[in-house]
Amino acid sequence: MPKKSIAHLYTDLQAFERLMLLIATFVRYPGVGNSDFNDSIDTKSGGYHDALTEVSVRLQEVARDCGIDLPAYSLHTLRKDLRTLRHYNILDNRMYRWGYYLGTGAMSLVELQVAFNALTSQAKYQQDPQVNKIYQILMQRLRGLNLAEQFAYPVRAQINRAIIYTDPQEMMADSKYRGTLFEKLEQLESAIIRGQAIEIYRSRNAYQKGITEFLNIYPLQLIYSDIAWYLLHEDCQNGHLAISRLDRFTEHFKLLDSKGRDSTEQWQSLQVAHQLLENGWGLYLGKQEEQSLERQGKLDFVKVTVRFFPDVMVFIQEGEKRHKSQKISFGTKTPDGKPSYLDYRLKLPSRSLTEFSRWVYRFMGSAQFLTPKELVEKHKQAAQELLARYL
Repeated sequence: MPKKSIAHLYTDLQAFERLMLLIATFVRYPGVGNSDFNDSIDTKSGGYHDALTEVSVRLQEVARDCGIDLPAYSLHTLRKDLRTLRHYNILDNRMYRWGYYLGTGAMSLVELQVAFNALTSQAKYQQDPQVNKIYQILMQRLRGLNLAEQFAYPVRAQINRAIIYTDPQEMMADSKYRGTLFEKLEQLESAIIRGQAIEIYRSRNAYQKGITEFLNIYPLQLIYSDIAWYLLHEDCQNGHLAISRLDRFTEHFKLLDSKGRDSTEQWQSLQVAHQLLENGWGLYLGKQEEQSLERQGKLDFVKVTVRFFPDVMVFIQEGEKRHKSQKISFGTKTPDGKPSYLDYRLKLPSRSLTEFSRWVYRFMGSAQFLTPKELVEKHKQAAQELLARYL
């Protein structure tokens, strides 16, 4: 006996077109329905924002572009369409508080281009091996959309270049292979997200020669800074935070806790570490005792003053946000009306004085420490040693 045909909700042509155009709207305008999506559309009434009001406006725009005369449907009808899209997993079964989009297509074409530029830089200059794979895959997909040529031009770039090997395959090709933590990036990133404790092995130590060690840590974040990739981590036993270069660890990777700790603890530790970075200068976060005092707000910071002279004054003055505590003042004026020097003042934890000094030394004879006394003496000694090498 033949089965009875069951009339579908979208058998009617107009209903079907409405559903298809709704999907097309989410594709063309990812994030549509967000109260901040487009200020040109008045979607607010008495302080209340209905996301579907904006969706309805965009739906009509898409219909006109397609040459379809779409009736003005009620928001109740659109809500039924949303239920249909959820039923077929085209939309997720969740609230779309920040606007509607399909799957992972959360970016517009312009937003994707900006993100792709950042991805390109990270693959090319920072030499992130995982990002490079994603970059290659995405380039192939963009070719299919005839967008590769448009996206290939690097409108924005971050050209800080890694001076270390990051890709194991490249190391092998150059006969420079040694197992490093770059071999375990996927496991490392998973441990960061899940808050899992791990054991890794430091095989090289540029600051304490000859000291190698196993570390039991919570990995918190992968950081690219200046010339290399670093790992921000927290000691499992005492909570000491530190930043270490990835290539100074071997490929040894042991999971100590498969369950992981609460994500709140991960976030709290990450925020504390970034506060330390903001307080200081560079990547060194200090030894355990001084770091503990700093985290409790009990550490006295050092007042540092450096005098910069005309050759470099403009560069120093341009750095208006170089450090949150900095203050700049100018010296007496020369006959041409320009200041004879610039004093740069800031407060730093003692852990940061070495890295700050290295930055000052870049300016050679155009910089002079005024305080503290220990940095004055160190700079003077460095200048004398440099002069002796040329005599």
